[in-house]
Amino acid sequence: LEYNENLINNSLKKLYNTNFFENIDITFKENKLSINLIENPIIEKLEITGIKKKSFLKFIEENIYLKERVSFNKYYLNKDISLIQNILKTNGYYFSTIETGLVKNEDLNSVKLNININLGEKARIKKISFIGNKVIKDKKLLEVIASEEHKFWKFISNKVFLNRNLIDMDIRLLENYYKNRGYYNIKILDNFVELNKENSSFNLIYNIDAGNKFLFNDFSLTLPGDYSDKDFENINKIFNKNRNKEYSLDVINKILGEIDMIASNRLYDFIDAEVKETIIDDNKLNLNFVVSDSKKYYVERINILGNYQTIEEVIRNQLIVDEGDPLNNLLYNKSINQIRSLRIFKEVKSSIKEGSNENLKIVDIIVEEQPTGEISLAAGYGTNGVTTGGGINERNFMGKGIDLNTSFQISEETLVGKIEYSRPNFAYTDNTLFTSVRAINDDFLSLYGYESKEIGFSLGTRFEQYENLFFSPEIDFTIEDLSTNNTASSNIKKQEGDYSDFYFNYGLDYDLRDSSFNTKSGYITSFYQTLPVVSENNEISNTLTYTKYKELNKSSEMVGKASLYLKAINTIDGSDVRVSKRAPIPYHRLRGFQKGKVGPVDTNDYIGGNYVSTLNLSTNIPNIFPTLENFDFNYFIDFANAWGVDYDSSLDNSKIRSSTGIGLNVLTPVGPLSFSLTQPITKASSDKTESFRFNLGTTF
Repeated sequence: LEYNENLINNSLKKLYNTNFFENIDITFKENKLSINLIENPIIEKLEITGIKKKSFLKFIEENIYLKERVSFNKYYLNKDISLIQNILKTNGYYFSTIETGLVKNEDLNSVKLNININLGEKARIKKISFIGNKVIKDKKLLEVIASEEHKFWKFISNKVFLNRNLIDMDIRLLENYYKNRGYYNIKILDNFVELNKENSSFNLIYNIDAGNKFLFNDFSLTLPGDYSDKDFENINKIFNKNRNKEYSLDVINKILGEIDMIASNRLYDFIDAEVKETIIDDNKLNLNFVVSDSKKYYVERINILGNYQTIEEVIRNQLIVDEGDPLNNLLYNKSINQIRSLRIFKEVKSSIKEGSNENLKIVDIIVEEQPTGEISLAAGYGTNGVTTGGGINERNFMGKGIDLNTSFQISEETLVGKIEYSRPNFAYTDNTLFTSVRAINDDFLSLYGYESKEIGFSLGTRFEQYENLFFSPEIDFTIEDLSTNNTASSNIKKQEGDYSDFYFNYGLDYDLRDSSFNTKSGYITSFYQTLPVVSENNEISNTLTYTKYKELNKSSEMVGKASLYLKAINTIDGSDVRVSKRAPIPYHRLRGFQKGKVGPVDTNDYIGGNYVSTLNLSTNIPNIFPTLENFDFNYFIDFANAWGVDYDSSLDNSKIRSSTGIGLNVLTPVGPLSFSLTQPITKASSDKTESFRFNLGTTF
């Protein structure tokens, strides 16, 4: 073989790339090629100390290059230390230190490597700021993002620690929020942190350029020649409804979702869709939805990887495209998004690779597990007293995708404890099964002369019966102990005793809001009915709520809201409704009046009515002190009435109560604070009023 410098250099590079050798010397003399090698030592033992959490330690061990029985190399050691530092910072450990120890056995040419990690304290977020052309107040943006400012009482929340994954989520949430408010060209220019040396914490800053608001100008749909336009008539209806409306990412997703549905129902198996956007006059968009035939592939196999805790069935239940199905790009992407929407994985990735023949594809879905348990505590103080509460929530109980939630709430008159179990796709029906156990103690002895102790069990489900129409049937069993004291009226004393009730309840919700968060337009209608199966009083309760939203001023985002509430409770056999089941006016639907001190009165006891109606009109007022970032003002008018006393019509006190006032919501260092200054307009002589109301709440 002829000597060649390039050949020698390439051979040298390949030898070094094996990582087996510390030094390689190649010489060519008198037609003799000599290679002198010094081997790298083998890692006999690798120990990482300082991390107690096993899953975190395992993640680091799996991602570094150096492992036992691998050749030791200082270059890779330094590279692994840098990787570990990045992993630690990603998880909030910005003040960690890493030390390495090396013991070499010259005889065996091996080393024992110790990597000691001192995690230090997690980096806390002292302050979150938004700068630039952000348009929207800080108070709103803080409600959007996941990260939270650290306060001394927030000793449970993990959201107060600086976390790269949480910051990335914040950016996605901000971008989606702005785009759903019409800001098509929103840009998070950068995000950065500043070290606060005084208390070893960080200031988190987001630099935002909202750009101009955009409107939908025109829509068009491009179909392949052999597709039927009639199949896509619903798409054109959505187009007509949204022309000249404010740009919204949700509208685009709704249109793509409708195309998904048509593809499934009309057996357009191999379909793809893309959105082509054209800017008109700097603030309008023409959108062309281009539907095309994708290449005809079938799914040979779907591999689920990385789910060391979650059982595979939970992930496969979210798949619309399954093994043996046509590989429809729209439905494939929707399947991946549905897995992400479970919110039990830190990250979900997917890839498509070649199958056993040219028409088959293998899909790999790689998930990264994350902690899914959460502990919360909450406290509130206001004119209606002190309220505390909390709970433990596990979104992936036993790795089965089950949502298990325990909660409690304590106020001056009420103690509530509840355990809720939610299992999705129960018995492969695509429906979620709900069951709950509760205990409630309402102590109104000092106010109304009675106390109610209740334990109950319910079992039900909720599903989308038709588009945007949700049906939620349930069965409910309750045992109640009703006791009175000598201050109770004679009629209430008659109802003292133990009760057992078995009910069938159901609810209907028709939701046409543009968004469930910071709604600007649309409406939601809800109807809820309780029907006695076995009951000593046989009460039937009917509740109807209707809430309408309308944007009154686009430039200032002034939104009006009108909400109607109607409730009726009666018995089948004409007997008296139990006092604990009577209908009071909800406190939040009639401001300017004391809690529970409105409506029919029996010997100084406010007993509620058989019927309740309320109408609430309100609007935010964004132009009052617009430069105050943490203040929101609103104006409201409330109307309400409670009437009907089945056991004594002479106690009936039917009169429309009304009030008007100004509300103020302030984001304070100790949590959100709400004020209202109210002037009652009409009232009954027995009603108790209050002009000022406030509430302060926070979470831990």
